[in-house]
Amino acid sequence: MFYWLLKYVLLGPILWTFWPTKVIGRENIPEAGGAILASNHLAVVDSFFLPARIRRRVYFLAKKEYFTEKGLKGRFKRWFMLSTGQHPVDRSGGSASRAALDTGVRLLREGKLLGVYPEGTRSPDGRLYKGKTGVARMALEAKVPIIPVAMIGTEKVNPIGSRMWWPRRIEIRIGKPLDFSRYYGLAGDPFIERSMTDELMYALMELSGQEYVDVYAATVKGLTQSSGVGSSAGAPRAAESRQREQSEPVRQG
Repeated sequence: MFYWLLKYVLLGPILWTFWPTKVIGRENIPEAGGAILASNHLAVVDSFFLPARIRRRVYFLAKKEYFTEKGLKGRFKRWFMLSTGQHPVDRSGGSASRAALDTGVRLLREGKLLGVYPEGTRSPDGRLYKGKTGVARMALEAKVPIIPVAMIGTEKVNPIGSRMWWPRRIEIRIGKPLDFSRYYGLAGDPFIERSMTDELMYALMELSGQEYVDVYAATVKGLTQSSGVGSSAGAPRAAESRQREQSEPVRQG
């Protein structure tokens, strides 16, 4: 109930007024049934503008830190995230990653529309980075199509490091669903899942016009942090991050 109130009464009209958004390919989203909306990720506001412009309700997997803050602000944030269809996931890897994937598969099998960011985190510089294979695993296990979505211009609305939302025009390009039914029954095969993910990232590159970088965005962020003054622990963290990236689920963050 709150989701629709927020979308059509409280927040939606504000987004539509101050951030005019052109949507191309809305017909590529099925009217019913489970499907994955796999989007590039330029800014935090992607998770506001994408569901605001799609008729169906969109669910996201969000990092659990959004749900665990203490105090009045933390309780409000938890209530808001749950009310808007966000589901907490643990980013620590291993069994926690498997649990996150299971949550995504459950939502898809229930016929939900699941929004994911294959890059696993926001782009640090506006380029498109290597996708994680969690999106392929969920598509295979739930037997649903993957719909590529390109967000255009959101990094200008909410630049990294800025708390302000600047009035800008936005474009959302929704591509044709990618059918991977030929691979059903092969979930867990790393070659198949990597091939699917690479095909998805190529489709996102074509839709968005972004330059593609065959490196994980989290790795680039880790290396950037390790080069900063007083960041001697950054390099080990980056190495640990690289070890986890391949199996880590896609998420909002």
